[in-house]
Amino acid sequence: MRDAEEPGVKKSSTRLADGRELIYYDLRDDTVRDAADRRPLDRTVTTSEIRRDPLLGDCVAVASHRQGRTYHPPADECPLCPTHGDRLSEIPDSSYDVVVFENRFPSLAGDSGRCEVVCFTSDHDASFADLTAEQARLVLDAWTDRTSELSHLPSVEQVFCFENRGAEIGVTLGHPHGQIYAYPFTTPRTALMLRSVAAHRRATGGENLFDAVLRRELAGERVVLEGEHWAAFVPYAAHWPYEVHLYPKRRVPDLTALVEAARTEFPQIYLELLRRFDRIFGEGEPPTPYIAAWHQAPFGTLADLDGVTRDDFALHLELFTIRRTSGKLKFLAGSESGMNVFINDVPPERAAERLREVASS
Repeated sequence: MRDAEEPGVKKSSTRLADGRELIYYDLRDDTVRDAADRRPLDRTVTTSEIRRDPLLGDCVAVASHRQGRTYHPPADECPLCPTHGDRLSEIPDSSYDVVVFENRFPSLAGDSGRCEVVCFTSDHDASFADLTAEQARLVLDAWTDRTSELSHLPSVEQVFCFENRGAEIGVTLGHPHGQIYAYPFTTPRTALMLRSVAAHRRATGGENLFDAVLRRELAGERVVLEGEHWAAFVPYAAHWPYEVHLYPKRRVPDLTALVEAARTEFPQIYLELLRRFDRIFGEGEPPTPYIAAWHQAPFGTLADLDGVTRDDFALHLELFTIRRTSGKLKFLAGSESGMNVFINDVPPERAAERLREVASS
């Protein structure tokens, strides 16, 4: 990541009226951030609790305080837009490039972890796909910095950066933003990947499963985009109608380990991928709802994995939509929700073909 003191990026930290941390990431290193939060806010009170399911072995966060969170406010009351005059928001300044702040209604808090909001731009009507390469790189820098900072908290074992986009996904604020969850445990999905990595290592005499998957996909028919440092493909066993996995070609465990050349190329690859997602269903269709999820290695000790370490994990982003065709959504019904067995209506090969067809001119 570019250092906070390097020309072209500046990090400024402040506190909101209720004590939550807010961090500005600016493209200009001479930007001054001294605006105070003028809202009469009480200290945030959370009731987050982690409960472990004894049968499945996974964890559930119980957070009843989230019932009162902001829900689909009108655009002129958006809490993620900058403050203007007497219209006060979560961001005290009148403009910003990228902002990260502690969630006012977190699913995880205190000893149960931490939740943050990432605002990609001050433009309420934009989307991530509308960002310039420079802006997208700044978001990557923010994700990287927060991964590094949160990894040092004693309660944090894994950092998850993600974006939910679209009302169909369940987004309650229309402003372009994402979130960061800092979990106090290794998530079940990551633990399952690591067990698969360990099993493959035993079966092959030491081969890394992530390397094998990427090599096979690059040689096949499901590649969507490929650069010098990144590759995007629809996986062989895609769960979702349109699902793309984006990997750096050089395996690294997390965002902090990406080399500068990969960071430089990332905006071009990722922005093109998002723009293709918006063209999947044709002209005149509403923006494609999606989830974009960064998978990073946990920071805790990996026990009972036959010597597998966090360096055996491969950083990657999984991008998928719940829309299966024009005007129709993929619902998680009995098989998916009840037994976690997905049924995909779109063959992965056809999904990859479609995503290649809608390449921008």
